[in-house]
Amino acid sequence: MEKSIAIICGGGPAPGINTVISTLAKTFLKDGYNVIGVHHGYKGLLSDDPSLVMFDFHHADRIFSRGGSTLIMSRFKPKDSDFKADFFKKHNVKLLVTIGGDDTASTANRLTKFVNSQNLDVAHVHVPKTIDNDLPLPDRNPTFGFHTAKDEGVRIGNTVYEDARTSENWFVVAAMGRSAGHLAFGIASACHYQMMIIPEMFNKTKITFEKIINMIISSIVKCKIQGIDYGVALVSEGVFHFMEQDEIINSGINFTYDDHGHPELGNVSKSHIFNYLLQVKLKELGLDIKSRPVELGYELRCCNPIAFDLTLCTLLGIGVKKLFDEGISGCIVSANSKGDITPLYLKDFEDNNGKIPPRLVDINSDMAQLFINNLFYIKEKDYEEAKQYLPNPEAYDFKKILNWN
Repeated sequence: MEKSIAIICGGGPAPGINTVISTLAKTFLKDGYNVIGVHHGYKGLLSDDPSLVMFDFHHADRIFSRGGSTLIMSRFKPKDSDFKADFFKKHNVKLLVTIGGDDTASTANRLTKFVNSQNLDVAHVHVPKTIDNDLPLPDRNPTFGFHTAKDEGVRIGNTVYEDARTSENWFVVAAMGRSAGHLAFGIASACHYQMMIIPEMFNKTKITFEKIINMIISSIVKCKIQGIDYGVALVSEGVFHFMEQDEIINSGINFTYDDHGHPELGNVSKSHIFNYLLQVKLKELGLDIKSRPVELGYELRCCNPIAFDLTLCTLLGIGVKKLFDEGISGCIVSANSKGDITPLYLKDFEDNNGKIPPRLVDINSDMAQLFINNLFYIKEKDYEEAKQYLPNPEAYDFKKILNWN
């Protein structure tokens, strides 16, 4: 019976998934393997009647530069009691390749241990993907999809900024990023936005809606002092993940939660929340300033990968074959800054509690500090001029809000 590899995708989309799938298919087909794509992630893999894609060169060749995923994705996380080896036996699967986040990887480790206990020999290699760039890869290497998502965010973001200039409006933009501000930081700094708010800034104080709104108003008033009647403030959705539950509950916003206990932020427009709270505060202050909400969310996840991710994802796909040929299993494929393929293991990332702490923006780096110092916000020297707009300018002093003084 011919040997096979099986590919599944877990979590949410990221540009470059099809590049990985295409590369895997082409590489393993050349070596005589059947390449089976399984729709619906683990739900499909463990079902009695899975929906499959049997790859040939032509299918693989059509998809490598496309956004999205040719395999339907799923966030389903099976329990140990859901495991079975039927699919692996039926198709003589020698390698399971998972494309996803750390939940997808840890589930695969549990599943392949079970399958191998059934007298089968199945290897596993995981390809990590997230547009959030928050997996702590060596050399601070980016996760695949991040640079493409940032590129698309900057394309949209520049258009939003042009609208702000053209109409003398303010825009409140919210950008994806479950727990880290990499996307927001990259987009805001590239687009020369007047204000950027990411969770890493709150390293010396609690995150509250009031502080976020006051930071935006600090920027608006600083611009007015300088004769600038427009601007964009970008807030990373990651601020929600560091807020205390009481702060979120008392805001009047109702969240639903996914299977992994994460707030389903996709069900709520973050930019509308921030913009609404901003308008309430501006009216309290008697400031007649128009602002509009813009969400940078799902627009970023399925666009066609840029050259950087096409190259990285091709390398990772070929890298899976290299590790498999070397007999390495139960690992994450990684490419270092020189392009060398190395295996990483979940235990390399886990803290003492078995959790993978997210890689955050290094807020103390020259890069971060230089960009932050270049934002528009009220400082002590602005208090006198700011009094024409604010009764208490010191409450809007950016660095005092963050307790950075």
